Amino acid sequence: MSPPIARPFPRFMSDTVQEPKPYGDWADRLRDAFADACAPLAEEAGAALDPETLLFFPERTWGGRTYQPVVGFAAEEDGGLPEYFGYIRFERGKDGEPGELVADADFADVTAEDNPDWEIDLNDAVVGEWKADGGRGGEVTLIWGRPLVRGAIAASAELESDVLDQAAINDGRFSLLAVDAVHGFGDELYLEIKLWDRRLNQVAAESLYDDDVEGEDEEEEGQSTPSG
Repeated sequence: MSPPIARPFPRFMSDTVQEPKPYGDWADRLRDAFADACAPLAEEAGAALDPETLLFFPERTWGGRTYQPVVGFAAEEDGGLPEYFGYIRFERGKDGEPGELVADADFADVTAEDNPDWEIDLNDAVVGEWKADGGRGGEVTLIWGRPLVRGAIAASAELESDVLDQAAINDGRFSLLAVDAVHGFGDELYLEIKLWDRRLNQVAAESLYDDDVEGEDEEEEGQSTPSG
């Protein structure tokens, strides 16, 4: 028997990966939905998305909704920037077929190609809320990325010493879903993403909390802000 634990963080909230990568007509539907979401961002971003550059990451399902993470780029003639990222959300009916596609998109002009010191190329998005007792809780966060170091075969999402999710790396890509920015259990806690090799040696790690943002906010407002 085990006693009650002081920090009952939800672990392995998401279904395990069912479809590592979409293909055929289904991939075309997802591509069109994401391209439509990116179109209004093109003027601000400085270049439109090239739908042919889209990279799909393993889908994750939580709360009856499936999230298909994706990354794409502008056309080469536009310099390959910016990088668009986001996900397509949908629910499956009783027949197993996906319903309406709802895409969420954003862009960035800071990419892994310009930062050779990066070990993981990460994106994340808050897709829900986890509520505990006494006003405690956190943000249910979808994370997807690519290892930029050799030998990584698995990824994990950890909150201090607690592993909240883990997944194999398929075709150089992975996705995770876990609670981040947890409050009410002492100091606010943020996820750390770790990569592992075949011998279960850690080969890379990156926090979803941006220390640079913390320093800026402490100077300006006296508080810190998570990177995601």
